[in-house]
Amino acid sequence: MIVLKRIVYIIFPLLFPLLAATQFYNKGHVKDEVGQPLQNVTMLLHSSGYLYKSGSDGSFGITTPARIDTLTIFREGYQKEKRIINADKFNEIVLKKAVVTKSTTHNKLASLTQNLKREEQQLWFNGDETYASIVENNFINAGAYPTTGLSLNVDRASYSNIRRFLTMNSLVPPDAVRIEEMLNYFNLAYTEPSEGKPFEITTTLTACPWNKNNQLLFAQIASKKLSLDNIPQSHLVFLIDVSGSMDMPNRLPLLKSGFKALVNNLRPTDSVSIVVYGGTVGIALEPASGGEKEKIFKVIDSLQPGGSTPGESGIKLAYSLAKAHFIKGGNNRVILATDGDFNVGLKKEEELEELIIAQRNAGVYLTCLGIGMGNYKDSKIQTLAQRGNGNFAYIDSYKEVEKVLLKEFMQTLYTVADDAFLSVQFNPEYVKEYRLIGFDNKVGALRDTAANIEGGEIGSAYTSVVAFEIVPVEGHQKQVTDPVHFLLRYKNTGSNTACEMNEQPQLFFTPFNQLSNPHKFASAVIMFGSLLRSSKFVKSISWSDVVDIAKPAADMKNFSQKEFLDLVDLAKKLYGKKRKKDE
Repeated sequence: MIVLKRIVYIIFPLLFPLLAATQFYNKGHVKDEVGQPLQNVTMLLHSSGYLYKSGSDGSFGITTPARIDTLTIFREGYQKEKRIINADKFNEIVLKKAVVTKSTTHNKLASLTQNLKREEQQLWFNGDETYASIVENNFINAGAYPTTGLSLNVDRASYSNIRRFLTMNSLVPPDAVRIEEMLNYFNLAYTEPSEGKPFEITTTLTACPWNKNNQLLFAQIASKKLSLDNIPQSHLVFLIDVSGSMDMPNRLPLLKSGFKALVNNLRPTDSVSIVVYGGTVGIALEPASGGEKEKIFKVIDSLQPGGSTPGESGIKLAYSLAKAHFIKGGNNRVILATDGDFNVGLKKEEELEELIIAQRNAGVYLTCLGIGMGNYKDSKIQTLAQRGNGNFAYIDSYKEVEKVLLKEFMQTLYTVADDAFLSVQFNPEYVKEYRLIGFDNKVGALRDTAANIEGGEIGSAYTSVVAFEIVPVEGHQKQVTDPVHFLLRYKNTGSNTACEMNEQPQLFFTPFNQLSNPHKFASAVIMFGSLLRSSKFVKSISWSDVVDIAKPAADMKNFSQKEFLDLVDLAKKLYGKKRKKDE
């Protein structure tokens, strides 16, 4: 008996941690309104932020730390549903079909080649890319179509989404890969433009590392750096999602620290208002001076999550506040921060976009911050930012908070140009074919005959990298003196004056091994993104090739570049496993 007690005493401490870490198993089924099972329905578990999928018969089984948890369920063509699940019962979930209404706001193109018919571009996705909603740009004959154009902006969310997928040990959906946003993320080799110039365009021509027969053309567009002493007075309206889905460590707490970091940069002449939406919609802080930091911090610290997400009402109230305290000639901006759980009907979305466009035209811009979102399809709030002539960034860590709202404070909030658009004209004497890398269009936009292209917003001290893969004319592989002409169109912020900047650089071929490290690193980023989206243009390269270029070129004092090497290593392991399974 004494021996038995001793055994019990020894075993119980060993069992205690296991008992404390009890897991619950939630089972259920997802159907449509007529009872048909729905497979591949995406489910976001709120307690962990992890994503799950329903099986071929619509069933699911999810391990949770609590008996009762919350799921957000979404699938293309169906209304998003938020449900409480209970491990003690079988969870039946019914998704309703989304109501489709015709939108009066047209699709937007990321790039547009002059005189190239949409029917010809549609052939690009009639092959092996029909699964994708974003179509990779193809090679274009420079003799027939010498001029192409693209919208410049400072969006960089794609890279953050890719990082989230890889760190969760998940394959990256091809549509999550936007190479121009990946390049934007690093703000590579920024050099301030010459005195009196708002922009500087520098060009580099080198060998294409994934196709030795082709060339790689880089164009870097650097914007002027605004002095903190001379920037216009700001009124910022923080529009903060405090709904129940924000009740996670990487959401509202992260957001609070970010906004407090931003407030630390404000001057007494600037002002801040705070609007919240969740269980209720209301003004949490009437305009307060940037010098009243403790007052603003106190309101931010007091925010608590709970309730649903009436996003439309929050945006309308935020714009109303921005309009009531509008600063003529100032920086008037709404900063929307949400996890993307944005419950607005389709008809209301159309009206919301029209409201945002009207406010943009009246001088109130919109910046959107995606916070710890589990769904990479951030297109809804990214589209809102584009309609508001603003930028979009994704935040999922304190490092990202520091980068977007502290280090890149000026780029995020202070604009040097609106409606920035780059037109590129190739000389067929030197260039046979060209392919714009990134700036890929959505299938819907290519099919929409009314779709058009709009310029983007460019922030202070920012470098946008534009890259082309070029097939040179025979005999011009090593020296191309006059291959391209650039025309940068933009509007001066505040005055709305239309401006143009012409550049016709003379280019001499630089061997790849003699390139500067930032250009080599940019090449590695392009290769990385191309492999993630299984591009048909990079079939001859491997993850090891990316490492071989990126590792010696990376600035190891730069956290983002150092982290990039870790992500390539994660992708190499993850996609290597996939290949073995497929074999």
